[in-house]
Amino acid sequence: MPALVPPVVTPGSLSRLPQPHLDAAGLTLRPWQPTDRPTVLAAYTDPAIRRWHSRTMTDDEARAWIDTWPERWRQETGAGWAVTDPCGVVGQISLRRLALPDGLAEVSYWVLPTARGRRVAPRALSALTTWSFTVLGLHRVELSHSSANLPSCRVAARAGFTAEGTKRGEGRHADGWHDMHLHARLRTDRP
Repeated sequence: MPALVPPVVTPGSLSRLPQPHLDAAGLTLRPWQPTDRPTVLAAYTDPAIRRWHSRTMTDDEARAWIDTWPERWRQETGAGWAVTDPCGVVGQISLRRLALPDGLAEVSYWVLPTARGRRVAPRALSALTTWSFTVLGLHRVELSHSSANLPSCRVAARAGFTAEGTKRGEGRHADGWHDMHLHARLRTDRP
């Protein structure tokens, strides 16, 4: 069925680009590498990451998780970056759901315990959002988190994401269903 409006971002626009390294105010966002596997594996043993992302990983699953990102980039279904500082990987950020024709992406992120409190997530989120608007051409970037996850609410606010509402019972976690806060930025919003 033909669309009555042109796509916001033409399919093929992402896959034609090499995945960039992004500067994030003293941090670097870079594509995942096979050598990052031990860090990913360790991240998913952290109680906070496990709680909010509702998963754990084996060594093979961590390898597979890293290996999926290049294909997701080529298929334009997602994009993931390791967030690094001079000492190594301190977190991750990704465009989990990507709908180029609609100009829309959803972001997820986590930060390792040793890097928390340094505003790693808001810096990474701001850099990725800026790239998503200025280079990729998206119209909207959104994120949602459990209403009980107050640090994620602060990350969204610090990165200029407007709180838009609560999605009742939308997120299933190990302790049951959680209401989820929805935040978003539009390309037309002030940074």
